[in-house]
Amino acid sequence: MKDEDHLKHIQDAINKLPEEFSILEEQIDIELQMAYFDMARKQRNTTPDDTLLAQAKLDLYNPEISLEDKKELLVKLAGLDDVEAFRTIEAFHKQASNEIKSWSVLALQESRMVIQSSLLGEQQVFISTGLGGKGQNIRYFVAMSHNDSDCSFNETQRKLLESEFRFFLNESEGELEEIDFHGNIATAVFLFPLKQNLHTIFKSFIDECNQYGDFLSEDVIITNVKKLALDELQEFINKNRHDREQN
Repeated sequence: MKDEDHLKHIQDAINKLPEEFSILEEQIDIELQMAYFDMARKQRNTTPDDTLLAQAKLDLYNPEISLEDKKELLVKLAGLDDVEAFRTIEAFHKQASNEIKSWSVLALQESRMVIQSSLLGEQQVFISTGLGGKGQNIRYFVAMSHNDSDCSFNETQRKLLESEFRFFLNESEGELEEIDFHGNIATAVFLFPLKQNLHTIFKSFIDECNQYGDFLSEDVIITNVKKLALDELQEFINKNRHDREQN
């Protein structure tokens, strides 16, 4: 019941979103995103230097300037309502090294939103997750398990699970990007419309699969933060089953 209430609160918040919103497409570590927005929040309390743009065009490419100072420059540029600032970030992003590439993606997205908000006269909504998205779809990672912990998915069950999953996603304007089977665990990465009720769709999908042998557990792990490793999944599944048996 607690989990269902939590899901309901999330869905209520999603339903209140405006019709137009932007989703970060790239897959960027959540901790890095938090560090970016924390720096952005602090920088918004400072007055931009009139020489910032000229300084940034030189310092962003200067090997003597530290990585942290370059990150700060990108954050400051992203907060400017200035097309030239956007172009400066864009140019740097195209040749940025891996150690600052994701940071420049966030700065570029924020700069775009600042300029759009100014031009349209209304605040733009930007949604970011660890796994990113596409269009107005969020990317999710899901892990499903066999009802019998000692039994692997057989070939028939694998084909059924994949075909039914594709069908339910297509019906909801979602998209299956990848699916893998690891013994008694199935993992998948998929895109799904933010405003659709994912909980309801998954329940229907599991019910449909279980008409053919009741082989799929109703307990699933869904996240938009990151892909989980098999050992993490197995530990979570074992703990969940142990807790249920104790109750």
